[in-house]
Amino acid sequence: MSVKMIQDRLDDYGCRSTLEEEQALREITQEIVLAALGRTDFFQKTAFQGGTCLRVFHGVNRFSEDLDFALQSADGSFVLKSYLVTLARELMAYGYDLEIDDRSKVDQAVRMAFVKDDSLGNLLRLNYKPATGPSRKLRIKLEVDCDPPGGASFEMKYLDFPFPSAVCTFDLPSLFAGKLHALLCREYLKGRDWYDFIWYTARRITINHGLLSSALTQMGPWKGRQIRTDRDWCVGQLKAKIEAADWAQARQDVRRFVKPIELPSLDLWSRDFFVAQCAKLV
Repeated sequence: MSVKMIQDRLDDYGCRSTLEEEQALREITQEIVLAALGRTDFFQKTAFQGGTCLRVFHGVNRFSEDLDFALQSADGSFVLKSYLVTLARELMAYGYDLEIDDRSKVDQAVRMAFVKDDSLGNLLRLNYKPATGPSRKLRIKLEVDCDPPGGASFEMKYLDFPFPSAVCTFDLPSLFAGKLHALLCREYLKGRDWYDFIWYTARRITINHGLLSSALTQMGPWKGRQIRTDRDWCVGQLKAKIEAADWAQARQDVRRFVKPIELPSLDLWSRDFFVAQCAKLV
């Protein structure tokens, strides 16, 4: 019955390629992982953040790979392992034969683990299974920031699949602050950052400047400088990033994460387009 639930969910996606089918299975698995964690006290201590949070709870229309969390308050003694054991047991009921690779280290602020499976595809009816060779192994990374910057605000969201569950998430202004921190501090160009930036600006999402300021003070080129951000500061710094960006590279980077119907919109990506998006910051 549990495998049938996944098959029905997969059929609803209407996948048209091997890549779309692989991404759909990853997204379905992400939701099962979130629901399973919701049956523990995990979300009493952590909150969901990042691009996958945008996809699951706010409908951003791009593929995402990882599950990113942060503790609601810093705690260097946080242990991820016990939750991974529960997670493995829960997913076995849905036909997964998991390999869990816990790479957490007590001397690092981020606890990390990989959830891997190469058996579920053998139980499902896949329309775009590779003609030769095995299917790609399903792989999802989980990260928990145990020393997050202060100032985030949280809200409770609810999943219906595969069963009703509650997930504590960053609210939208806090999610936007996290995205801006990544845009301003990441040392390489990541097209998905700018895709999400458009999503936020199009909806006039406000920025949690307290969280952004705290994050900039904690990590990045402004580390230790006690920057206090506002709209004008953000616009100025973003324009400098936009001027320096290789937009052809950014378009290429994000292509595999968006659906074919959205590809023509990437032709708009340019210096002038993103400067115009900056004007929408509130």
